[in-house]
Amino acid sequence: MGNVVARLLGCRPTFRDEEEQPATKDEASKRSRQKQKYACIPDNYTSIEQVTDALRDAGLESSNLILGIDFTRSNEWTGKRSFHDLSLHNISNHRLNPYQQAIAIIGKVLASFDEDNLIPCFGFGDCMASSSSSSAAVAWFGRVVSLLLLLLLLPATTRDQGVFSFRSDHSPCHGFEEVLRCYREIVPHLQLSGPTSFAPIVETAVYIAESSGGQYHVLVIIADGQVSRDPNKEPETIESIVMASAHPSSIVLVGVGDGPWDDMKKFDDRIPARDFDNFQFVNFTDIMGRNASAAETEAAFALAALMEIPIQYKATVELGILGEAQATRAAASSIAAHPKTLRSSEPEPKHSRGSSAEETLAQSD
Repeated sequence: MGNVVARLLGCRPTFRDEEEQPATKDEASKRSRQKQKYACIPDNYTSIEQVTDALRDAGLESSNLILGIDFTRSNEWTGKRSFHDLSLHNISNHRLNPYQQAIAIIGKVLASFDEDNLIPCFGFGDCMASSSSSSAAVAWFGRVVSLLLLLLLLPATTRDQGVFSFRSDHSPCHGFEEVLRCYREIVPHLQLSGPTSFAPIVETAVYIAESSGGQYHVLVIIADGQVSRDPNKEPETIESIVMASAHPSSIVLVGVGDGPWDDMKKFDDRIPARDFDNFQFVNFTDIMGRNASAAETEAAFALAALMEIPIQYKATVELGILGEAQATRAAASSIAAHPKTLRSSEPEPKHSRGSSAEETLAQSD
């Protein structure tokens, strides 16, 4: 959250000492060659078994997953062709919406790479729903009271300025079944908003990775497409992706809905100045729409999502980005991350893990 505050105050968010340079010209030259080597990572594998073997060969036996969900207003119309002209966040007892489908399949294919099964989950792009019902009023009042100090400093909505945790105590979800349960509970209380920026969720993931002592993390963002064409929003997102490449994290963007996907493909392969190519775009709608069995489409999704992870992880080791303890054994260690968020999503916040506004602000500075 420190970076959200920094951005609101007009400061550029930072995590590590960006002025730190290699001690000698030889070290600078070596690092430059390494960065060039990983500037654009190709899709090298044709089966999930090859990817799994490559992950083990690189020394990555497990990693830490972080999940970000897009609640921007464009979700209301980007299901026109792919989701029966319904909002992509439409909740029904008869079918899973694209976000629920993606979360469920990610849980099947990626959960095995998250050893402790603790998944920090965040939403972004929303604003708090207004309602005349008493339950909504109670939910609103509970959030306002529990985060009073925070709301004096920051807006009550995330929009393009922050993220919110799926859990009111800011703790990770325990497995993907809990992710799905929390998602279903919070959607009715949200109003889709905007504009769209991935910068807050990327910065949050970097903070978690740094707070873990530099352990390797994979941020999975599920979103419906384009970043807003605001003069500041696309540069903010690009800057955050560049910044994240100096940290031990990879970003997998899972695209749901109709698209278009031009920006996502650009982020995947054509952002300059990164320490390594840390972004992978996966067209979920296209993969799941293929004429194939469920097992085949799920395997294809797993392959697409994990395709670049082995080389990305290797890049963090060779570039000295991975935390010292983890780099020494070249394998991930799982931790329960404690994310810093702009607000929580649940109607009645719990206080067992320091979720008060005062503690949140103290932890974020």
